[in-house]
Amino acid sequence: MQLTMLGVGSSAGTPVVGCGCATCNSDNPRNVRSRCSSLITLDSGESILIDTGPDLRNQSLRENIKRVDAVLYTHTHADHLHGIDDLRAFCQIQRKQIPLYAKEDAIEHIKHKFGYVLREPSDFWDLPVLRTETIHVPFEIFGIKVTPIPVLHGRSHIFGYRIGNFAYMTDVSEIPESSFSLLEGLDVVLLDCLRETAHPTHINIEQSLAYIGRIKAKQSYMIHMTHELEYASLSSKLPKGVFVGFDGLKLHIS
Repeated sequence: MQLTMLGVGSSAGTPVVGCGCATCNSDNPRNVRSRCSSLITLDSGESILIDTGPDLRNQSLRENIKRVDAVLYTHTHADHLHGIDDLRAFCQIQRKQIPLYAKEDAIEHIKHKFGYVLREPSDFWDLPVLRTETIHVPFEIFGIKVTPIPVLHGRSHIFGYRIGNFAYMTDVSEIPESSFSLLEGLDVVLLDCLRETAHPTHINIEQSLAYIGRIKAKQSYMIHMTHELEYASLSSKLPKGVFVGFDGLKLHIS
């Protein structure tokens, strides 16, 4: 399968509106970070989207995405959910309903805030045509196993995901001890790394590297970064096998 990092930025994105820092003014395109999301394209052709951030339309145009067959939601903060309306384009192209997979509380939030998109297919495709699937345990989609990874985001209990030998964990403040057994034998992990200093709801560089050292994936990529982290500077500080993610990066994962 192929993984495409659609966005690796934090809730403000980079450049930050009105900011004149070195990262925001950088001419390195790897310092341009849209809101956090990734796309998994299976060898069978289906595409699984992780989160629908507010930059989904531009990310889709940039990467020439033509289909989305399912969405996995980590949680329902605005920078991970509020691009849900942009799924309309894929419903129109494919003329089919798209399933959304998430924890029960996330599903209830989507129903409350975006209930108009939850509807059955008809002759009208002027709105997204979506359905919800509440998940708690590993499940199979398009012939591949998806395992929810419970993590903490401050006081919130949210999900990361393992798909094959790839794992995705954004907006992490703590990985519970019970989740580490779900992270064994990974080829690739994408992990939250907000900034250099501590934060109450996200891990920082030091904490991210500590978790990466324990998970021991063959390759580890830092995501969900603020403008406080400059690509080249951070890259130069990382140990072997650890990389800074960037928008548009594509990885082939067996």
